[in-house]
Amino acid sequence: MRHTLPIAPQFYVTAPQPCPYLEGQMERKLFTALQGDHAGAMNDSLSKQGFRRSQNVLYRPSCAECSACLSARIRVADFSPRRSMRRILKRNAALRREATSPWATEAQFDLFRRYLDSRHADGGMADMDVFEFAAMVEETPVRSRVVEYTAPSESDPGRRELAAVCLTDVLDDGLSLVYSFFEPTRASDSLGTYMILDHIELARSVNLPYVYLGYWVPGSPKMDYKARFNALEVYFKGEWRDMRNPDDFTGATHPLAVQPIAEQVARIRFPETMPSTVRVPPGRNRP
Repeated sequence: MRHTLPIAPQFYVTAPQPCPYLEGQMERKLFTALQGDHAGAMNDSLSKQGFRRSQNVLYRPSCAECSACLSARIRVADFSPRRSMRRILKRNAALRREATSPWATEAQFDLFRRYLDSRHADGGMADMDVFEFAAMVEETPVRSRVVEYTAPSESDPGRRELAAVCLTDVLDDGLSLVYSFFEPTRASDSLGTYMILDHIELARSVNLPYVYLGYWVPGSPKMDYKARFNALEVYFKGEWRDMRNPDDFTGATHPLAVQPIAEQVARIRFPETMPSTVRVPPGRNRP
């Protein structure tokens, strides 16, 4: 008879590298492996504490001299779309949503490559090949879905074409948008915003209270769009707070404003079924 021994989570820290959001800052991440029988519970619990999933890793920014990156989520029950967002919904009324198992397809990868080449040609994912893309989609130890959006073909209205895709985790308290991309020739349709709006409706239909958007970074133009959603909360100083005024959450950049790694790990709350002892081995260059 085989027995599975409980393994305490081990946390690592990546080596510093240039921040992709704030010029002149260095990025560092705290991360742990997401595996085993407790993977789903870990994803649920740590997502509520500002962590994000990337394949089989959970990570959270842990920069030595900056704490600007704040996890953001929308309260579904309190959200109401602005007039501009209602126009986006109307503009994309012909789109059709289909949620499937996390399985990568050639059509998804072709769309992904067009999206990167058009909008993020110098980004960290620019060199991702089809095998790495498949790993991003399929290597998930938790409950994930690929949400595809199709539109009528302009050349053949009877045929539908892939217009946008979102890799989404289903948490115990919400939907987490892991990564999304869309047809770059439809940039004027605001498909990124549309997918968030549609996920809010999807969460509402299954009684999930939150939609997790990833990190909002005050001072980063790339992240400004997240602040346009009302009923937004950010994980700030160990708790979720309403973001009524973005200026209230400017990133601290003084070294003494950042907790040491050991203190950060000591404050992490784990599922009751998880071992309580954690380790912080020396840094590694992941994820």
